[in-house]
Parts: sequence; C-alpha cells; structure tokens
Amino acid sequence: MQDLGINILLDGRNLVRLLEGLWVTVRIALLSVAVSMVLGGLLGMVMTLKNPVTKALSRVYLETVRIMPQLVLLFLVYFGVTKTFGVHLSGEVSAIIVFVFWGTAEMGDLVRGALISIPKHQYESGRALGLTGVQIYRYIIIPQTIRRLLPLAINLATRMVKTTSLIVLIGVVEVLKVGQQIIEANRYTAPSAALWIYAAIFFLYFLVCFPISRLAGKLEKRWQD
Repeated sequence: MQDLGINILLDGRNLVRLLEGLWVTVRIALLSVAVSMVLGGLLGMVMTLKNPVTKALSRVYLETVRIMPQLVLLFLVYFGVTKTFGVHLSGEVSAIIVFVFWGTAEMGDLVRGALISIPKHQYESGRALGLTGVQIYRYIIIPQTIRRLLPLAINLATRMVKTTSLIVLIGVVEVLKVGQQIIEANRYTAPSAALWIYAAIFFLYFLVCFPISRLAGKLEKRWQD
C-alpha cells in the first residue's frame, strides 16, 4: 500500500531537513538584507548629491539592477567569475553577493526617495534654530526618513526572502532543494508527496514572511497615528 503523502513529512528526518533548508534560506536573506540596508543607506545619501558624476554612476547602477533579472546575475557571479578569474565561489557566497548588489540598489533608491520627500522648510527650520548640518540630519531629517522608509524597507526584505528560491538553480541546498530531494526519493512510493511537501514549504515561507509584513503594517499605522 502506498504511503499517504503527508506521512512523508514525518518520515525519518524529512521535516528536520526542511527546517535546515529553511535556515539556509533565512541565513542568506538576513545577511543580504543587513548589508544592503547599510550600503543602501549610504548610496541613497550619495544619490541626493548634486554632483553630476555621482548622479550618472548611481543611475547606471540602479538601471542595470532593474533591467537585469536576479537569475542572470546569479549565473554571472557563480559561473562567470569562477571561469573568468579562476576564483572559486560557493553557491551561498554567490547568492549573498548578488542579493547585496540588488538590495543595495533598491534600498538606495528608497532612501533617496525618502530624503528628497522631506520638505525644504525642515532644513531651514533647523538652521533657524542654530543647528549644524549634522544635527539637522540627526534630530530632524533621519527620524522622519526612517518613518517613511521602514515599511518600504521591510517590504524589500520580504521580497529578498522570497527571491532566495532562485538559488536552488546554482546548487544551494536550501528549503526548495531539500523538498525536491524528498519528492524524488519518494516518487514511486508516495506519488502525492509533492503536494504535501510544497504545501509545507509554502507554510514555512509564510511563517518567515508574514510576521515581517505584520510588523511593517503596525509600524506604519503607529506612525500615521
């Protein structure tokens, strides 16, 4: 008698393996998001400068990231760098490089938009109070920017978590790859295993992304009030 597909989840270490794969996904996403937030914040401030050179370079960078699919970037870094420069990069390192490259551009554009949305009279009011440029940013501009930026930044973080599903194509054993392995191992004994495995993977992604989305909604509502 064929096993029910749901039994495959509880068979042996299958559930543990899925959780270990999820940890790989979350680890890559967290590292990428953390670095992207820092670099993106710096890039966003640079993008607000009036210097035409920095404006042109940042625009080229941003448009390159927007035009180029993340999967192509993954292949370029994982396969291209290895062959061209003779440098061995693991799948995880390649994924982090690509997601940081992508996330920094997206975050930089969000920071730029938040900064330029601050009315000019806020700067003028700070100067009228005798504040220095650093103090104006510290006490007036940055708090308002964070309020406008945080929900968008959290949304970007959830997108990065979901986009990590692409790294299975460069050999990273994350949650989707583990799911495929379990399905292949039980293809004949449990044909319905795929439905239950992918449902479990969906639930695991939901557990990661839903709290983040709820946090963004609560913060946005609190600051609007």
